[in-house]
Amino acid sequence: MKRISWQQYFMAMAKVVSLRSTCTRLNVGAIIVRDNRIIASGYNGSVEDSAHCIDEGCYIVNNHCVRTVHAEMNALLQCARFGVRTEGTEMYVTHFPCLQCSKHIIQAGIKKIYYEFDYKNDPLALELLNEANVAVEQVKLSDVIVEQKLS
Repeated sequence: MKRISWQQYFMAMAKVVSLRSTCTRLNVGAIIVRDNRIIASGYNGSVEDSAHCIDEGCYIVNNHCVRTVHAEMNALLQCARFGVRTEGTEMYVTHFPCLQCSKHIIQAGIKKIYYEFDYKNDPLALELLNEANVAVEQVKLSDVIVEQKLS
């Protein structure tokens, strides 16, 4: 059996994290990695001790659920809460980050984003990430998983 790459490994971990999502519209998972070690994880869900979309439905404003905190932000906030430095790290996220999350990723000093699925990729997010020299790479995990099962 062929060994998966670090990128595939961490993307698989982000997908597992997404299984904790409480959003009924899209399950997203994110992990932050330094030196091939996971330092934080996050999924999209409600703020602590608040109602979840899976329990009370989404709270939609301008076609966005405002009840949830995005996976990328939850991972970044986990670092902030526990005093973990994010400068020079990499983020693995199941879906391409929205504009707001892209700005937060840039401000946190993350140097590379790996994502699996395109999701409303905002041209301004791409432009800002490029200006900030944040590398962006798509990692297709689904093909690897199928190959592993067939071997």
